[in-house]
Amino acid sequence: MLPKHSSQETGGWLQRAAAIVEKVMRRALVNNERSEAAPALVGQCLVCSQQMIAKCGTQRVWHWAHQGNRNCDPWWEPETLWHRRWKDHFPSEWQEIIQHDEKGEKHVADVMTGNGQVIEFQHSHLPAQERTARETFYRNMIWIVDGMRLKNDRKRFLAGGKLFSVPFANGLFLTRSPESCLPAVWLNCTKPVLFDFEGFAAPDGLPPEMQGKLWCLLPGRIDGHAVLAAVSRSWFIDSARTREQIIPMDAIAWVVRRGLTARRWSYARPPHSGPARGRRGAKY
Repeated sequence: MLPKHSSQETGGWLQRAAAIVEKVMRRALVNNERSEAAPALVGQCLVCSQQMIAKCGTQRVWHWAHQGNRNCDPWWEPETLWHRRWKDHFPSEWQEIIQHDEKGEKHVADVMTGNGQVIEFQHSHLPAQERTARETFYRNMIWIVDGMRLKNDRKRFLAGGKLFSVPFANGLFLTRSPESCLPAVWLNCTKPVLFDFEGFAAPDGLPPEMQGKLWCLLPGRIDGHAVLAAVSRSWFIDSARTREQIIPMDAIAWVVRRGLTARRWSYARPPHSGPARGRRGAKY
């Protein structure tokens, strides 16, 4: 059992714990059913079907491990406390889902919703080539990125406060220079990227109007603008349960294009300088 701490101390503990990674697998097949680790259980790996051993000690979270140092999914990576707490917002049957492509390649999706959309939670650095490969493999997917991993990423985001002072529309913001406030390595994704600049500790330094939110960068640009949508965590989690597509990209793009068109028309119209003059009547 964890010792009791004040909320401030607990926030600090969570921040430190989020930086500790463990090479663990949470579920394995036991009697052909997905099961979490428990003492004396023996299971099979969800990916490679090799034997797994339940590790149920007192120093680390209970987990499954291959016999020997085996890594059967090249995309598999250490899981952080941040990673696991996000996954636990979703039903157990949605977590660690095997996906196949037409060539027989297999990978484990962090979460796949009941509507078939994959959610990948990313804490560690991800090479551009692997990021592109995952987007191609999963197709219908979105990212949630830990914006607390590098302290300068969060500072840069907070320093871009002018961007968030006047929304383009309700919860929507436009910028021609997203690199000024967002991590550059995620700017050219082909899928939506939601940045979590808050984690699970008590809010620290975020203005009240920015707390409890995820910041979704839509793929591509509209008339040279990057589109950023602010959504609450609770809305995101509820939408994952009820929406076919969690982020309604087409609807957002329609709102933005319509708004930009209206702006161009308003700029193009000449200023009104007085009552319109009628044509002179013909003289007879």
